[in-house]
Amino acid sequence: MPRDSLSSPARWALTSLALSMLMPSMDTSIANAGLPILASAFEATFQQVQWIVLAYLLAVTTLIVSVGRLGDGAGRRRLLLIGIGIFSSASLACALAPGLGWLIGARAVQGVGAAIMFALTVALVSDAVPKSRAGSAMGLLATMSATGTSLGPSLGGLLMTHVGWQSIFLLNVPLGLLNIWLVYRFLPADRATGPRAGFDFSGSAVLMLTLAAYALAMTLEGLLLPLLLASLCGVGLFIVVEMRAKSPLIRLSLFSDVRLSSSLALTLLVTTVMMTTLVVGPFYLHRGLGLSSTMVGVALSVGPLLSALSGVPAGRLVDRFGAHRIVPGALLGMACGCGLLAALPMTLGLPGYVLPIMLVAVSYALFQAANNTGLMAGVSQDQRGVVSAMLGLARNLGLITGAAVMGAVFALAAGDPTQAPAAVIGSGFHMTFAVAVALMLTALVISRVQFKGGSGLARDSELSADEGVVGAGLIAGKPAPTMIGAESRSPAKPKPCGSWQASSHNDRG
Repeated sequence: MPRDSLSSPARWALTSLALSMLMPSMDTSIANAGLPILASAFEATFQQVQWIVLAYLLAVTTLIVSVGRLGDGAGRRRLLLIGIGIFSSASLACALAPGLGWLIGARAVQGVGAAIMFALTVALVSDAVPKSRAGSAMGLLATMSATGTSLGPSLGGLLMTHVGWQSIFLLNVPLGLLNIWLVYRFLPADRATGPRAGFDFSGSAVLMLTLAAYALAMTLEGLLLPLLLASLCGVGLFIVVEMRAKSPLIRLSLFSDVRLSSSLALTLLVTTVMMTTLVVGPFYLHRGLGLSSTMVGVALSVGPLLSALSGVPAGRLVDRFGAHRIVPGALLGMACGCGLLAALPMTLGLPGYVLPIMLVAVSYALFQAANNTGLMAGVSQDQRGVVSAMLGLARNLGLITGAAVMGAVFALAAGDPTQAPAAVIGSGFHMTFAVAVALMLTALVISRVQFKGGSGLARDSELSADEGVVGAGLIAGKPAPTMIGAESRSPAKPKPCGSWQASSHNDRG
């Protein structure tokens, strides 16, 4: 199909969407490199500063599936403008925070704006560019997402070292004002449509409280069992609410499909390990190896940047060898990389950290392309948005688990990482990645059943997703560093298992 050239307003509209993707992606990781500095600035413990990361992730996780539907009723362009305004205002509040509690609260509000921006950016592509250019637009958004995630740690380290920690949040204010003007000026106005599906307020509220209880259980001392019990009860209540909801956030019947269930489990385990590198890594590099904040940021950027650059080659390998071969190999590569991080002595210095991280990052890119391909190849067109949303939820749960559970493992092994000597930090780091090896071996066992038999998702025609959930699911399904799924733009006819539909790089031109 010949591709229409983009008019000047369309180019600026696409620029506004690219900026809407870059800003929240960058803030997913920009604070990680500065956690030791923030802990010192607020005289806080490791468990307390974890919430600077957790609050943001929690808000995004609980809302990203819901805001797509909300955008259908309120208008996507209108809601995107509100989301950018919330994100920018909360960024200013973060910079002005007089204490850690204020900063954590502002980060949670910032996550609300980020969830809106993540979900609606993809949904607005069809309004911004011609259909023949949708694949290229998705590719640009994927690049912006990966660029933001990889740029965050290094930029955060530089700004914190030379300007101050407040600067990593103030950066969003002028960018946000520019983005609001671009969206208002160049994105087409919302169009009136027919009746919309209802919004699952009850399911959203129960999911948010359940995830909050889970995250609190991982970080608050003395309340582990009560909060874990509360989160388990919340899961049961969520199931009941979703069974009775007319327009549920997640249709529970999807979990009976083995391929879907195993893919979600693998996504959760793998993103848990990837988040571990961003949460535990800064303390090992800064306090264990004695690196400056700038060098910590550069070192933390190696993994996300390499994963972003490996996306297209990984997809081509999946095309050639098939997802059923690549997934186990990728998981084995991650297990080996984590094993090296757990075993190599601190005397090797920075190379002993960066080289294993490179293996983990490349293996992660391979896993993401193959896992999404293996799942989406058997999913019918009208179900791809729902499945993508569930992959996004699994991914964000993995991010929270990596920040909370693996952070708790590190704190248990190293004591207070903000005060522990270098040798103790190194010991805790090695123990944490020994646990990561166990998680990857568990993932290898699960992967054995992933591709046995066909997926029932392609045969089940009862489930469908409205366009808002499609948009939310696509953007939620991106990895960190991210690859934005473009499943809703793919042909309706399922491709063979070896095909690559997991990323928006399906438009090579």
